[in-house]
Amino acid sequence: MNKKQKKMLTRIIIAAVLMIAFKVISTFVDIPTIVLFIMYMVPYFVIGYDILRKAIKGILNRQVFDENFLMAVATVGAIIIALVDDGDFTEAIAVMLFYQIGELFQNIAVGKSRKNISELMDIRPDYANIEVDGKLEQVDPDEVEVGTVIVVQPGEKVPIDGIIEEGNTTLNTSALTGESLPRQAKAGDEVISGCINMSGVLKIRTTKEFGDSTVSKILDLVENASSKKSRSENFISKFAKIYTPAVCYGALALAIIPPLVSMIFLGVSPQWGMWIYRALTFLVISCPCALVISIPLSFFAGIGGASNQGVLVKGSSYLEALAETDIVVFDKTGTMTQGVFEVSGVYNNTIDKDELIKYAAFAESYSTHPISKSLQKAYGKEIDKTLVTDVEEISGEGVKANVSGREVAAGNRKLMRRLGLEYAECNEAGTQVHVAVDGAYAGLILISDLLKPHAKQAIEELKKAGVRKTVMLTGDAKNVADAVAKELNIDAVYSELLPADKVSKVEELLEHKKSKKKLAFVGDGINDAPVLSRADIGIAMGALGSDAAIEAADIVLMDDDPLKISKAIKISRKCLRIVYENIYFAIGIKLICLVLGAIGIANMWVAIFADVGVMVIAVINAIRALFVKNL
Repeated sequence: MNKKQKKMLTRIIIAAVLMIAFKVISTFVDIPTIVLFIMYMVPYFVIGYDILRKAIKGILNRQVFDENFLMAVATVGAIIIALVDDGDFTEAIAVMLFYQIGELFQNIAVGKSRKNISELMDIRPDYANIEVDGKLEQVDPDEVEVGTVIVVQPGEKVPIDGIIEEGNTTLNTSALTGESLPRQAKAGDEVISGCINMSGVLKIRTTKEFGDSTVSKILDLVENASSKKSRSENFISKFAKIYTPAVCYGALALAIIPPLVSMIFLGVSPQWGMWIYRALTFLVISCPCALVISIPLSFFAGIGGASNQGVLVKGSSYLEALAETDIVVFDKTGTMTQGVFEVSGVYNNTIDKDELIKYAAFAESYSTHPISKSLQKAYGKEIDKTLVTDVEEISGEGVKANVSGREVAAGNRKLMRRLGLEYAECNEAGTQVHVAVDGAYAGLILISDLLKPHAKQAIEELKKAGVRKTVMLTGDAKNVADAVAKELNIDAVYSELLPADKVSKVEELLEHKKSKKKLAFVGDGINDAPVLSRADIGIAMGALGSDAAIEAADIVLMDDDPLKISKAIKISRKCLRIVYENIYFAIGIKLICLVLGAIGIANMWVAIFADVGVMVIAVINAIRALFVKNL
């Protein structure tokens, strides 16, 4: 408990003890009503002064109809009736007391659901170490420029994204990914901010400013998650704005119309006290706080639970939409595969195998594409770029270059056709790089991309979760795409697509889906950003994904594991189930109690249950959205 909650608990205990003590005393001692009134006002103001202040403030600001106004009117009215009719003051104090107990319970529940978020906030680094004249200086991460070498010692957080220049270590990434398994890192590896350095001293050259680093973007996503409200939350907000004044006017009508009717048309004594009491009971019952509190709390708990599992949801509207996912469309490279390309074979070569790889590696030496890197890795030696001239990159086809005086072309079959060369293909799955030297076909280098460990299981779990159709879109060759889709058991695959083609294909799928169902697209590259924006729900890979993809996405998977997609869907469905349980339960109980209150069967104690009891039950139910580990 925080200080504010402890103070409230103290107020509750003092008010409850005084109320019970005065009730016991008044039972055995005959005390005048006015003295009782003064006595009972002590616990009333101890427990209710803040509610009264908020109600008066709301009236002055012309924002009258809220739960504070309902509580104030109901309890003050009950006290006046007790004063006039020599009645029992405990009912009015009990209403305020139990309302505050419910509020305390709600605050504790919100605090519990915020705990996951606050744990995530702990990933924010307080400082960065910079070496100056042989000594380490702590500076604000915001002041560190791109390209600066920072030092991260064992036990410290990595403050800014960068590349390790010196050192080997084990990184704890649990705050980012939800996974407890540490990751090994060495010189040349990329590290992201928010990880904890567990062993060796690291020297990292920063590649981003702090404001653009992973940790800043994560914190921004979580802090702003509540700004995008779901349909359910918007419905409750609109419902409360109409419902609250309606029941206030209803209570006023209940207090005035029946006595007037009985007096004018029936000639019977109007019994104002009885009808005003019923109206006040009606007001207490009608308080919509169970709905207003529990629905946003359910979504907040769902988002908090998801973030603890390494799934960042940018708003409750996306969490709600995820529950209706019917089609999941995947990018291939970096999403279902690791994006780690390796040379797996050389085929149909007319020159020496090593010579073929050398020419291809030199021709591709200026490219940062993963396939180019895999060729350079297979060559295994340092490339002297001064030997490479006249480099011409042909978009979507490959590259031409002069390597040590020889004309080399490396690319796909489109490049070979452009050059008018006959080429041979192999039946193995993978990306085929055709190489020509001095205008003659020299051979084929096969490069394979490894599937992610959980890729196949991810598709199985999605189908178990009720996803009707899985689709894969890729720019890769048809034989490669078909082989991956077959291995993963994906329903449909479209290959050799440009970024614009992916958008067109997603739009086509959107046109043919069921009206109330949603399409989710999962991607990681810069070229996936337009598709992520166009889909109903965009899901980005957060660890290796590009900034553009993460920015465009609605949901971010922090450990790049596609298995988390089905987990996110299950979390959203559990959250929505809890939301609707609370809506039906709260409205149902209130309607029954409102009718009973209006006809005089329900008294103020029933009203307390209908208000505070329902709120407490709804809040307890909402907290269940936090527990998502075993879904």
